[in-house]
Amino acid sequence: MRKLIKRIQSPAALLAFEAAARHLSFTAAADELNVSQPAVSLAVKKLEAALGTQLFRRSHRAIALTGPGERFYADVSFGLMHILNSAEAVADRPQEDHVSLSCSTAFAHYWMLPRLATFRRDNPDIDIRLQTTDKDIDISGDRLSFAIRLGDGTWPGYESLRLGPEQIYPVCSPAYLAGRAVPRGDAELIGHALIHLDEPHRPRAGWREWFAAQGIAYEDTGGGLRFNDYALVIQAAIAGEGVACGWHHIVEILVEQGLLLRLGTGVYDVGQGHYVLWPAQGPQGPKAQRVLDWLKTQVS
Repeated sequence: MRKLIKRIQSPAALLAFEAAARHLSFTAAADELNVSQPAVSLAVKKLEAALGTQLFRRSHRAIALTGPGERFYADVSFGLMHILNSAEAVADRPQEDHVSLSCSTAFAHYWMLPRLATFRRDNPDIDIRLQTTDKDIDISGDRLSFAIRLGDGTWPGYESLRLGPEQIYPVCSPAYLAGRAVPRGDAELIGHALIHLDEPHRPRAGWREWFAAQGIAYEDTGGGLRFNDYALVIQAAIAGEGVACGWHHIVEILVEQGLLLRLGTGVYDVGQGHYVLWPAQGPQGPKAQRVLDWLKTQVS
């Protein structure tokens, strides 16, 4: 923790940064935190000095996140959300006070969090708790409002909403390609540093399936950089460690932001989709129904 204290000298600086990054405004962040605008600006400047990197691009009456700022915001907002969920869980609040959603760490980090700021702004009375897990747990038994699942849309006793298909294509960061030639064809990816996912509880398609779909002979010898959590795979790709299999519903926004680049033209369609599930008797209360209505708007 000493290294963390050296880098992040005050938790208040993280709160100031997160609010400013979410609103893209020091003034709005100050209003939310009930402090002055100069206090937020100073906290962010001290944080940038401690990190040794610029998190915001500042212009007249406007700010924007830099590349490192985008990455840092994703991790900070994810971490603060985890802390909030844990704090509220131990506070022993009634079940009806919140709407819970079970999902993978990667889905929470890269699909939900970029969308939560707008949802929370428009629905300040709804408390969404993200419960990340490395396996598909029992929705009813754990009294969950919703869960994210990969499948064909059919789960006895549950209704579902399709978020999108499971499509895979190669991605890497601009940093990885610095000093390297862009692969001229899909087969050339075999010679690159491939990042693998070894997830024990929810097996997912990977490089073997992707190369086979392109008609390319490939043997996974068990080497290379390997993780058991897809969120770590994506973090490694963003950090420039190699090329990852990009699941479209996860990496789409990262490609749009320029944090990842799509390589080649080959796509592997797994033939299944990602779905939101809830009990067949309907969402648990009006707040859960509003969350479901919002999820529908994200799909459309």
